[in-house]
Amino acid sequence: MLILTRKLDEEIVLNSEIRIKILSTKDGQVKIGIDAPDNVKILRGELFDTIKKETAEAIEKSSQPVIDISKLKLNKLKEIK
Repeated sequence: MLILTRKLDEEIVLNSEIRIKILSTKDGQVKIGIDAPDNVKILRGELFDTIKKETAEAIEKSSQPVIDISKLKLNKLKEIK
């Protein structure tokens, strides 16, 4: 993890396309502005973690069989000669 110290109105530039600017600090909070291309998704960390968890759960549920056919009693077809 890279740790940087920034002052009010200073910026951090990522990949020459994304700019993160310190807008204000007050009562232990920092307000930042992010300027990025429209195709870059920006999410709060806790929202990203929730989406990631729910996606993993959905994938796990979708890979489970709906019906366990091994427990079904099936009649075998008679071979016709």
